[in-house]
Amino acid sequence: MFTGLIEEVGTMRQASKRGEAMVLTIEASVVTDGVALGDSISVNGVCLTVTEYAKGSFTADVMPETYRKSNLDRLRPGQAVNLERAMLAGGRFGGHIVQGHVDGTGVITGREPYANAVVFTIRLADSDLLRYIIPKGSVTIDGISLTVIDAGKDGFSVSIIPHTLKETALLGKKPGETINIECDVIGKYVDHLLHFGKGDSHGAASPAKSGNGKLTAAFLSENGFI
Repeated sequence: MFTGLIEEVGTMRQASKRGEAMVLTIEASVVTDGVALGDSISVNGVCLTVTEYAKGSFTADVMPETYRKSNLDRLRPGQAVNLERAMLAGGRFGGHIVQGHVDGTGVITGREPYANAVVFTIRLADSDLLRYIIPKGSVTIDGISLTVIDAGKDGFSVSIIPHTLKETALLGKKPGETINIECDVIGKYVDHLLHFGKGDSHGAASPAKSGNGKLTAAFLSENGFI
């Protein structure tokens, strides 16, 4: 598990592809301190397992599911990546619960300065994920724990403070680039439990059950919540 607080911006050294499988080698110094085989490191928000390491670098495999769901397939040598080691049990919980299990991707459609911050607007590749995106809720973008400031019909926006921009790979991100999205796991579990066995193959509730996917008093009463 991670917290979404980036420890280091690493550099992609090598990305080898074979079909939908990849092997990544990443230059890093902070996250490789005390590293061991089998350790978990979040790379742009994707939990990867260390398979090899050397002084100042580590290597990890990327399986087809991760290849299809994330932006790792777009990485090229020299690119910056956000890195975070798995959370220590006794550490500070400064962000939110981040699993490193990317739900999908989004495309940056806007980047505008606003006072001391920069507002990023993001369009989701899968609009179904919007059910988990709520204003003032938590979302993970390329491994960074952020707060949603607004949500629309096909995307959302976040406001980035100067420290976060400076200390993460978002500094170099521009409109048109693809970023990884992980929605709040608590929202996903609540949605699954409410709709399990009552909806389509994706777990979404049918309109007859919950009013086009929205919680209603009738739905809550029918399922014993009120």
